[in-house]
Amino acid sequence: MVCVQKSNLKFDNRFINNLPCDPINETYPRQVEHCAYSPAMPKSTHSPSLVIASDEVAERVGLSENFVQSDDFTKVFSGNDLLEGMQPYAMCYGGFQFGQWAGQLGDGRAINLGEVQTLKYGLQTLQLKGAGPTPYSRTADGLAVLRSSVREFLCSEAMYHLGIPTTRALSLCLTGDHVIRDMMYDGNAKPELGAVVCRVSNSFMRFGSFQLPAMRQDLSLLKQLVNHCIKQDFPELLTEDNQEKKEIDKAVYLAWFKEVSLRTCDLSIHWMRVGFVHGVLNTDNLSIIGETIDYGPYGWVDNFDLDWTPNTTDRQNRRYRFGAQGNVCLWNLCQLANAIIPLIGSAEELQAQLDGYGEMYEHKWHVMMANKLGFTANDKKDLALYQKDEDLFKALENILSEIETDMTMFYRLLASLPLQNNTLTPANILQHFETCFYEPIQVTEQYLASLLNWLTQYQTRITQEQITDEVRVSTMNAVNPKYVLRNYLSQQAIDKAEAGDYSEIHKLYELLKQPYDEQPENEAYFCKRPDWAKSKVGCSMLSCSS
Repeated sequence: MVCVQKSNLKFDNRFINNLPCDPINETYPRQVEHCAYSPAMPKSTHSPSLVIASDEVAERVGLSENFVQSDDFTKVFSGNDLLEGMQPYAMCYGGFQFGQWAGQLGDGRAINLGEVQTLKYGLQTLQLKGAGPTPYSRTADGLAVLRSSVREFLCSEAMYHLGIPTTRALSLCLTGDHVIRDMMYDGNAKPELGAVVCRVSNSFMRFGSFQLPAMRQDLSLLKQLVNHCIKQDFPELLTEDNQEKKEIDKAVYLAWFKEVSLRTCDLSIHWMRVGFVHGVLNTDNLSIIGETIDYGPYGWVDNFDLDWTPNTTDRQNRRYRFGAQGNVCLWNLCQLANAIIPLIGSAEELQAQLDGYGEMYEHKWHVMMANKLGFTANDKKDLALYQKDEDLFKALENILSEIETDMTMFYRLLASLPLQNNTLTPANILQHFETCFYEPIQVTEQYLASLLNWLTQYQTRITQEQITDEVRVSTMNAVNPKYVLRNYLSQQAIDKAEAGDYSEIHKLYELLKQPYDEQPENEAYFCKRPDWAKSKVGCSMLSCSS
C-alpha cells in the first residue's frame, strides 16, 4: 500500500502512542505478550465498490459529502489505501467464551486505522472489519462476507437511532473478491462475496483487554491499559490532584469500575426494552465504555420468549438467551473485577459494588417496564411507587409467553388501545390485538380471559394515575419502537444484495432512522415474522459466521 491520500481529518493516535507495541511487524499468528497491539496493514482487494455509507457518521468524523462519493473514499474504507495520519494496528486482548477462559483472542478480523480528532465527539477510532489477517487471526483469514457485513452495518445504525449505546457504521464496501465460508459449520463451505465494514467508536477496548494481562500477571501492562482507558474515556473521574501528580489512585479505579458497571447495566436494560438479543456475550464482546459491539449472531425476538437465543452455538445451553442478558453482564463484570484486584489491593470493595448490581438492575428494570406501559417513571424516588407494580409487570411477561405473541407489535397496539371510558371485552380486545398473534388457534377463550383480566388491572392502574390516552400513547411510543431490524428483514436485504440489488439495504437504513415514528408509508414493515422465516437459515438460525 504505497499511495497515501490527503484529507482534512486530523489524527491523534493516542492508543498506539501511549501503549507498548508488538515489536514484530508481521501478521503471522502468534502469542503477543507485554504489548497492547500489533501493526497490521489492511489487505488490498481486486475491485472494491461502495454499497452504502452513513451520511451521519461521515459528518461525525469530519468527512465531506464530496469525499464520501469519491473513489478515494471507497479505496480507503475497503482497505486499499490510507489517509495521511492513519497508522493501522490490531488490538491484543483475551476473553471468557461461553464461560471458559479462551486465552489470547485479539482483533482477528478488525484493523484500526487511527483516531480522528473531532470538536463535538472527541477522538473517534476508525476500524475496518474484514480487512485481512492480523497476528490474532489464528487459523482464520481475517476477512468478512457480505451477509455478515450487511447485518453489522444496518444493526449498528438501527441501534443508534433506537437510543441504545453502540458502535457506529461509516460504510459497507464490497471487495470484489470471494471468501470461502461454511455458514452453519456443517461441511457445506462455499464462496461468498467479500465485504468490509468501517465501524466507528470512541474506544474499541473490551473487558478482555484487561483480563489478558491480568491472567498473564503482566501487572505493568494492566495498569497502563486501565490508566489509558480512564484518561481517554473517563476523564471526569480524575481530580485536579490526580492530574497534577499524573497518578491514578485506588479511589479512581473503584469509581471507574462503578461507572463501567452502571453503563453495562444500562446497556442490558436497553436490550430488554426493545427485544434485542446480542447472542454471544463473551467478555471479549463487551465494550468497556458500555456500547453494543460485535454484531454477530444477534437477533430481535419476534414472539416474546425469555429463553430465545439466535446463536446456533448456544442452542443447547442458552447461556446468552434473551432473559439472561442482565445476569450474564454481571458474570462478566465479576471477571473484570477479578482482573483489576491487583490495582485495588483487595477484593472486598469490588465485591461490595458487585453486590449492589442486582438492586441496581431491578430498579432500572422497573423503571423501564413502567415507561413501556406509560407510567413515566424516571428516577429513584419512583422505585417504591413502581415496585408495587412488579406483579403487573411479571403477569404481562407470562401473558406474552403463554402463546406466540409478537413483542414489538403488542406494545404498539397496547399504546393505541383506548382505555378512557372504554369497557373491555374479549371480543374487542381480540379484534384489537389479533394481528400480533402468530398462531390464531392458540387464542382460546381461556387465554382471552387471562388477557382481559390483565388489561383490566392495567386500565385500573392507568386510571388511578389519571393518565390520559393521549399522554400514554406519547410516553409508550417514545420507548417502544414500531420498526426494528428483524432477522428476516436483514435476510431479504442480503438476498437482494447478493444478486447485485442494494435497494433494500438503503430502504432499511432510512426506515430505521425513525424507529419510533408511525411512518404510514412504511406500514408494510410493521408486521409479524412471516411463516417462511420461522426456520429459515439467516432468519431464525445464525452462527458466529453470520
